[in-house]
Amino acid sequence: MRLRVRPAAAGLRGTLEVPGDKSISHRAALLGAIAEGPSEVSGYLEADDCLRTLGAIQKLGVEVARKGPGHYRIAGVGLAGLQEPDQVLDCGNSGTTARLLLGLLAGQPAWTMLTGDDSLRRRPMARVSAPLRQMGATVVGRADGTKLPLAIRGRRPLASLTYRPPVASAQVKSAVLLAGLWAEGPVVVEEPAASRDHSERMLRQFGARLTAEARRVTLVPGVPLRGTVVQVPGDISSAAFLLVAATLVAGSRLEIRGVSLNPTRTGILDVLDAMGARVERREGPPSIEPAGTLVADGAELRGTTIAGALIPRLIDEVPVLAVAAAVAGGRTEIRDAAELRVKESDRVAALARELGKMGARLEERPDGLLIAGGARLSGARVTSDGDHRVAMALAVAGLVADGETIIEDTACIATSFPEFAETLGRLAPGAVTVEP
Repeated sequence: MRLRVRPAAAGLRGTLEVPGDKSISHRAALLGAIAEGPSEVSGYLEADDCLRTLGAIQKLGVEVARKGPGHYRIAGVGLAGLQEPDQVLDCGNSGTTARLLLGLLAGQPAWTMLTGDDSLRRRPMARVSAPLRQMGATVVGRADGTKLPLAIRGRRPLASLTYRPPVASAQVKSAVLLAGLWAEGPVVVEEPAASRDHSERMLRQFGARLTAEARRVTLVPGVPLRGTVVQVPGDISSAAFLLVAATLVAGSRLEIRGVSLNPTRTGILDVLDAMGARVERREGPPSIEPAGTLVADGAELRGTTIAGALIPRLIDEVPVLAVAAAVAGGRTEIRDAAELRVKESDRVAALARELGKMGARLEERPDGLLIAGGARLSGARVTSDGDHRVAMALAVAGLVADGETIIEDTACIATSFPEFAETLGRLAPGAVTVEP
């Protein structure tokens, strides 16, 4: 599938909601599976990645019923109720599914095999398999158990652990905390910087004994989880592409309702503010996962520095921020983001290469990009490298480029935002065409 994108001369205008948060959806499914009693999940992201997680828990013996769009009833089986699957669990393109499942399976005394697509089989799993092995799980597979396909055999109880990951990673933290539910004593994760905290919030919602202070999280096992009601807010990572598009295109006025405003995920808003964007936040009522409304207008942007503790709060939004930086006035430096090289693609290389075809001036660095800014983008034929966030970022670039941009290999967008092209076309009539 390819997208043809033309300039959005009249601006992006409208009011909408974006699909449910991908990170929260994954966690709602996994915790619902091991809770006692049913959980009702609304707003679940019905995109490929999150559907893989639902499929995996079903193969582990959990009954899942779809009650309507994004509305699922998950009949939890408790901490001792998962069954040994009779087939390989295929995680598709979803790194979150694979890594969090490994944490869940570390407490199951049976062999389970995980695999994924070509892209996922290239992504590193040692960051998760290493601490799980320290807790007593057996993990074997390719590259000494560091790449899919992997087989894991858990045990009960697992050893307690204090783990200090070398880089901040919500997936690593979440895998260790999930495994900690079957540990013989407290499990602690101490991160070098704060990462998204959806697992901590949801574990408490399901009844786990968990404390969090600064960058240290402690889970005390021994308490059963209880089924609950989860309302998944809109995904700010998906909203980011529309916010940047509205900011870059003069005459835009875009209102996005019901979107997650979790402070561990709002780095994109802090950077846009530093760049001079006009994005208004309207907080919603208090809830376990903060949510509200974002309103964006067109604005002239300036360069900035994106680094350090900001990176874990916006790692998935770097591709579209690179587009903003390419046309902003002045230089933007993105550093401390080597994690971008082991996503669905090497995003640093992909952005430098594909935006470069459009006239952006980017210098590839080992851990990020140096972007000169002030570019007048031109339409070109570009490719996503099979990466949904690169594909969407290139579509945003096409809205402000001279002429037509053709983006190849865009079926991958379905992993996180299946309605993206349709939504963009509705907000900017005539600007987006989908071709098989």
